[in-house]
Amino acid sequence: MLKQLQHTTGEENILKMVKMLDEAIKAQPNDEDFYFARAELFYKLNRYGKAINDYNKVVELNPENKEAIGKIDLIHTILRYNNTDIYANPNTDMDPWLE
Repeated sequence: MLKQLQHTTGEENILKMVKMLDEAIKAQPNDEDFYFARAELFYKLNRYGKAINDYNKVVELNPENKEAIGKIDLIHTILRYNNTDIYANPNTDMDPWLE
């Protein structure tokens, strides 16, 4: 099942795989591979909060998992980049500080 996840595309198919992983996690709550796989799916869907939660769980279960640590840093960078200009003027012809 985990090999199949890498090639899953389409939101509907990804959500089906997430549901399958939810069940797998219920059965084996300490399996870091299931959390990592679900985090990867959430990442594909741009659901960064849920992805970070699962990556954090992977790191909690295995503090040596450098891939999960790297993904957490990557998502933090993405979120910082997307949220840097919250006070910008939507009128791009004018400088909001000089009005």
